[in-house]
Amino acid sequence: MPTWIVVEDEPDLYETLLALFEIWSIDGIAFTNGTDAIRWIEDIDNNTIEATTPELALLDIRLPGVNGDEVARRLRQSPALKDIAIVLITAYHLTPEKEKEILRLAQTKHLIYKPLPDPADFQELLRNAIAGNPK
Repeated sequence: MPTWIVVEDEPDLYETLLALFEIWSIDGIAFTNGTDAIRWIEDIDNNTIEATTPELALLDIRLPGVNGDEVARRLRQSPALKDIAIVLITAYHLTPEKEKEILRLAQTKHLIYKPLPDPADFQELLRNAIAGNPK
């Protein structure tokens, strides 16, 4: 069964995403803040925990502690996790310049604005990100 990471601080969305993962037969690893996600990445890199390498990380940009784009940068530095697909999500409207900057810093092409699309379209967007396809 594939594994995906979600880092989302909004409780309702957090629960909805985990429910969707279950429906889609995806194991979810979930964090409500960026700090805990960074600790998990460090534990993976230091071999202090065993975990299946996730296919995808779904990261809210604005989080308590460490922001999602910083979690993305840390994922890209991880020997074990550097190649997973990263999709950023946000409820905040970004200027085109800020959007380009965040995508560049996070080393991803994928940004989805909230509210999220319907489940079928959302799943397709995430699967395309894993496959390396733009939108």
